[in-house]
Amino acid sequence: MSSDGRIFREAWIAGVLKHYPGEPKPGYIAPWEETPDWERECAAAVLGQVREFLRVSGGHASKLSREQKGRFVALCWIAQIHKHIENPKPGYVADWSELPAWQQETDADIFESIERALA
Repeated sequence: MSSDGRIFREAWIAGVLKHYPGEPKPGYIAPWEETPDWERECAAAVLGQVREFLRVSGGHASKLSREQKGRFVALCWIAQIHKHIENPKPGYVADWSELPAWQQETDADIFESIERALA
């Protein structure tokens, strides 16, 4: 399991703390060491997908809007949920338009955090 997922997880926690209305669920802000293995694997996989996307775009992914960046993260995450959970709750695989604003903003922050970390 790659420690690359830590970058994703730290960006997730920072985004939740910034955008979540009220007090987030403890699992939302649990540190890497307390994150379940399947979630760590998902985080590492999505970071890898963003990394590869940035690579194959030749640096032009930076021109995407925040929404486009967030949508990419969300879609990659949904695929990982389907990989790791046989019958996920609908909220776990909700389309972008169904996600709460705090989660959309957090997903965009994740993409941008990965961009900065890889720059």
